[in-house]
Amino acid sequence: MYTLGIETSCDETSASVVYKGREILSNVVATSLPLHKEYGGIIPEIASRMQLEAITPVVSSAFRSAKKRIGDIGLISVTSGPGLLGSLIVGLSFAKALSASQAIPVLGVNHLYSHIFASFLGRGEKVPRFPFVALIVSGGHTNLFYVQGFDRISLLGKTLDDAAGEAFDKVAKILGLGYPGGPVIERLAQEGDPHSILFNCSRTQAPLDFSFSGIKTAVLYYARSHTKGEKGMLRRSLRKNIAASFQETVFRVLIEKSLAACRMKGVKTLVVGGGVASNKTLRNLCIGTLRRSGIRVFFPSQPLSVDNAAMVASLGYYLYKNGHRDNLYLNVGLD
Repeated sequence: MYTLGIETSCDETSASVVYKGREILSNVVATSLPLHKEYGGIIPEIASRMQLEAITPVVSSAFRSAKKRIGDIGLISVTSGPGLLGSLIVGLSFAKALSASQAIPVLGVNHLYSHIFASFLGRGEKVPRFPFVALIVSGGHTNLFYVQGFDRISLLGKTLDDAAGEAFDKVAKILGLGYPGGPVIERLAQEGDPHSILFNCSRTQAPLDFSFSGIKTAVLYYARSHTKGEKGMLRRSLRKNIAASFQETVFRVLIEKSLAACRMKGVKTLVVGGGVASNKTLRNLCIGTLRRSGIRVFFPSQPLSVDNAAMVASLGYYLYKNGHRDNLYLNVGLD
């Protein structure tokens, strides 16, 4: 069966055609990110307005790239939440209209859960085996899940304040690096010493929860105390070391708690997804550390780490095969 995936949870507009949940025939992504940079963050009204303009050409492009027509589609899988309300409405309304006009079943899927199953795409039969622990780490979410099946997912831990990606954005702003913060901090950190400055993340009462607001504040105070000159500028060498030390600390916490979750549940597989999962340093640290503990780690390809419709199509396919159904009363779920 061919599934059309539609994803509009944040600033991306994406459509994808996926065969049998694993083979990507097309995956088209349009982003409004350049329009948000001057504001230092996502502006929901700008995102949804651009998605209104982009959704039709993006879906059309996905069909052309896949060399398929709407009549070939057996299921429309669409992100129904969580995400920005206006953005979700754009994708959901388009999917329901297409479903009604073409008599194709429509199914809403959880955006975070679809990140888990991005690692099932493009691997043939070499996919994670249930049960496993999943770490989803992005600009808006940092969560640990215990995954026993496509529709058997339970929350183990979550961030109590800033998500990891959000902390990257705020630290980048402190250092005057612009937005988004993840890629620029990753580049700068490659030239710095990750052990030169001692930062710590706040402890949490629940062992698998996360807190990143404290380290963000620590970076702010450290940067303020080391600014020089009338303009209050940090030396570039110091900015490199701050970026490297901050990144290393955050990643070590993510890895330590993921390892603890795997041990708690007695599993030997960790799946990592979300935008921050595209960071090469995180990938190398995570795979190296957990391999020494006998745990196999799966990352999606870098293009599938960020929001995309292929992962939405994949999860929708498996849920549909497991008997899940929706109708035109399908609505947005923000939680």
